[in-house]
Amino acid sequence: MGVLWMWERAHSRGRERQLSQAHDQIHRRDEKLSVLVRTVRRNTAAMMQFQQTQEHLAKILEALTHEFIHGKSDR
Repeated sequence: MGVLWMWERAHSRGRERQLSQAHDQIHRRDEKLSVLVRTVRRNTAAMMQFQQTQEHLAKILEALTHEFIHGKSDR
């Protein structure tokens, strides 16, 4: 009976170790995923700002081109 109990305890410790390792791995993946999500959000915001800047510059260039071709506006 004692041998069976010792085997069960050894098996139980091994299973606890596996569960602990799995938990640690999940936690590390969660941290990495959080970093990735933050990076994607920041990159998206930067791209949106860049697009707005490009649109603004395009309007300025369009106005300058119009002035160059048609002369100064009456503003």
